[in-house]
Amino acid sequence: MTHHIVILGAGYAGLATATGIVRRLRKGEVIVTMVNDSPFFVERVRMHQRTVGQERAERSLASLLTHTGIRVVIGRASHVDLVRREVGVRIDGGERTLPYDTLVYALGSMSSCSAVPGAAEHALALSNWSNATKIRDRVLEVAGSNADIVVVGNGATGIEVAAELAESQPNLRVTLIGQRPLGGWLSKRAARRLHRVCERLGVVVRDDVIVTEVRHDSLLLDGGETLAADAAIWALGFSVSPIAREAGIDVDADGRILVDGTLRSTSHPDIYAVGDAGAAQGSDNRPLRMACATAIPMGKYAATAIAARLRGEIPRPFRFRYVFQCLSLGRRDGVIQFLHPDDHPTGFVLVGRPAALYKEAIVRGAALSARGYGRPLGRLGLLRVRRD
Repeated sequence: MTHHIVILGAGYAGLATATGIVRRLRKGEVIVTMVNDSPFFVERVRMHQRTVGQERAERSLASLLTHTGIRVVIGRASHVDLVRREVGVRIDGGERTLPYDTLVYALGSMSSCSAVPGAAEHALALSNWSNATKIRDRVLEVAGSNADIVVVGNGATGIEVAAELAESQPNLRVTLIGQRPLGGWLSKRAARRLHRVCERLGVVVRDDVIVTEVRHDSLLLDGGETLAADAAIWALGFSVSPIAREAGIDVDADGRILVDGTLRSTSHPDIYAVGDAGAAQGSDNRPLRMACATAIPMGKYAATAIAARLRGEIPRPFRFRYVFQCLSLGRRDGVIQFLHPDDHPTGFVLVGRPAALYKEAIVRGAALSARGYGRPLGRLGLLRVRRD
């Protein structure tokens, strides 16, 4: 009997799962249906480039999945019916249901503005390709007027956006604000590099800052200060879709599906959760952080586990070890922080132009790997790195 597998989401994790399944199982054993709200595969790690108008060729899912046999349904997942084992999909104002034998939940995450008054109305959240385009349009609109651009959130996304904006539009006044020290999770050398590059690009860095309200032309900070902002770019706080929680699937406090050692839901073993939506644990028994670096291995592993179980085999538990974190600082600079398996920084750091080239190679490799070609660059020992 043919086994129906439905995959919600066509990001890095969902695409890696889909292509992995069809490579591991014979044609006719399974029918794989992928549900996505866009007809395109979005390289999410390039969204900061989109904000400054660096156009990338759009990758249509139909063309990427040609000859794979994977069915693509363009629509937005609305709910999961655990009793009937089907998902609802909104398509052009109507709704369609898709039955499943195995469901892969790969809906990813999005930037959340709901916690701060005015953020949803006035801030530009870098949560998807459409919003990245809106930011690009706003930047181009104010680019010639020495405008104030404030990036809220100094994690990896905020850092990359601020650097990209300052490099491509040097007349803009770019401010990067956050609650924690810039690069505080990196090694000392990597953090120093971030500060030096921001200074060179003219990015004003402000740590220990909390936004209490967003207005149409300014931000109100916790000390009562008003910060001018012709555009406020929100790169702070990521949340996941509420669909899993609403369905009655066991989730953690952040709404990520609780999974066992094979990435299956702890409450519903016919559901796998991969990417940002799954609370998989690393070597230190802490949930893996939301990142492309974790999404692709989770997707590839889920494909292996699903195929193994359909053959009556018991899959080995998922194992993941961090290797490095990549930060691009414009097109000509970057930081590659090498990591211990538990995600803590080592003393090895690659910076400058070599780091920018390294990051670009990783991004290109990730896109290919998600589509089932080879694997992303991993433990590369060929590049010269330096200790703190």
